[in-house]
Amino acid sequence: MTDTTKKTDMQLCIHQAVDEYFNDLEGEPARDLYKLFQHEVEKELFECVLKHTNSNQSKAAAFLGINRGTLRKKLILYNLDK
Repeated sequence: MTDTTKKTDMQLCIHQAVDEYFNDLEGEPARDLYKLFQHEVEKELFECVLKHTNSNQSKAAAFLGINRGTLRKKLILYNLDK
């Protein structure tokens, strides 16, 4: 593997988590994996960004590259709007 194709730490963590998910299925078919993955990753991402911005939603939205209104909707969806 050359330097340009090395996986980042985040990519390696994602790869490991997905592999573990499939192993835990023990042969059962996967369902709604994309939706599950999106829900799990977004929630953790928003929590970390909010912590880093001291819960400043305007800064968090700017860091994420999304509209503040979109962030608010996601925070409500994930019960992070406290």
